[in-house]
Amino acid sequence: MSNKHFTHNWIFPIAQKQLKSKYITMMAESDTTAEAIKRLNVKKQTLDDAYAAPANFLEIDVVNPVTTIGVGKKRFTDYEVKMRTNLPVFKVKESSVRRRYSDFEWLRNELERDSKIVVPPLPGKAWKRQLPFRGDDGIFEEDFIEDRRKGLEVFINKIAGHPLAQNERCLHMFLQEPTIDKNYVPGKIRNT
Repeated sequence: MSNKHFTHNWIFPIAQKQLKSKYITMMAESDTTAEAIKRLNVKKQTLDDAYAAPANFLEIDVVNPVTTIGVGKKRFTDYEVKMRTNLPVFKVKESSVRRRYSDFEWLRNELERDSKIVVPPLPGKAWKRQLPFRGDDGIFEEDFIEDRRKGLEVFINKIAGHPLAQNERCLHMFLQEPTIDKNYVPGKIRNT
């Protein structure tokens, strides 16, 4: 009996056991993977499912700008802020309030002061459009009001879409209360 033959007979059964063990492990893993895939593919998505209302939604529109002559013949424009949601953190599921540009500024300042989120910028203040010697209507021109409305809508949707901002009391007051209590106590809304 040669030494070569002896080594082969000795090593082969050990290698065979190791291969068999690896094969069994691989088969068990593939069975687990196959079961996991089956669980994920339980139901095929239909067109109705694909186009159904999302499980959670928050829709905010800034619409219907109205320019009003206030005290001392000073004009201002306010906007209707309409909200619809099914998020549990909001106590009111639909609301409609009127807000001025200065109210949006107030909200931005409150969030910058009290929250830990990066607050997006508001559309510009348009100082040049407010100069008295301009020949046009300045900030009360239709095109300017529409551009500002679009900018305010983008701003409020970015804010309200942020999960941390959704818990801020100032955002809830801004979206849901007819008037803003600027003496409110800042804080978080508790989800009940």
